[in-house]
Amino acid sequence: MPEWLLAGGAGLVAGAALLLGAMIAWFVRVPAQVIAVVMAFGSGVLISALSFELVEEAVERGGLGPTAWGFLVGAVAYVALNVLLARQGAQHRKRSGDQQPSSSEQSGSGGAIAIGALLDGVPESMVLGLSLLTGGGLSLPMFAAVFISNVPEGLSSSAGMKNAGRGPGYVFGIWGAIAVASGLAALAGYLLLDGAPPATLAFVNALAAGAILAMITDTMIPEAFEKAALYSGLIATLGFLAAFSLHTLG
Repeated sequence: MPEWLLAGGAGLVAGAALLLGAMIAWFVRVPAQVIAVVMAFGSGVLISALSFELVEEAVERGGLGPTAWGFLVGAVAYVALNVLLARQGAQHRKRSGDQQPSSSEQSGSGGAIAIGALLDGVPESMVLGLSLLTGGGLSLPMFAAVFISNVPEGLSSSAGMKNAGRGPGYVFGIWGAIAVASGLAALAGYLLLDGAPPATLAFVNALAAGAILAMITDTMIPEAFEKAALYSGLIATLGFLAAFSLHTLG
């Protein structure tokens, strides 16, 4: 299979996990405590993946300087965009309760939530394409981490959308579109940076890592902590250990 097709396909499949989570939330009444548990586990998985599959890899290939700058820029860019979207009603887009505003409560919140969901998904998918440029093939630990974490993200966010009175066309339309966008982001990561010097690849990998860490802190951990405060740390640790084991064995 051509590598460009593998990159796009991996991003599409990983993004489709969001749609899977949305379907579970729409057709099954999942207790808030269960959503919090899987969100905590997904947070740990992503933190491990960005640490070892992105940041460590970036330092080894491009050095500390490009990695540090990329990490900082990614975090700052994500937070800045997230602040703007929060003012339009997307602050609680990954919450499963009644925190999300309805369209009647805040005009334009539906579009802001959709853009926010896209903002959350693109950095994760882009690095799947980048992993093919390092010469080792698709990073299976990174792919597994993105897929595993996307299920609770889609589940929690869709439960909140449903509670806010949004219809199935809106919910499944968002996640279907983001699944396609994830495939395109992974493909773009591969095509646009093919042949780039190691320092550039390190910067972009670290940029995605910084954005992902900011996303986890701003949107995933609050949901996990609210309903599983006493044991969310342990569950996140188990997620971290699972992803680290995949990294070590892979």
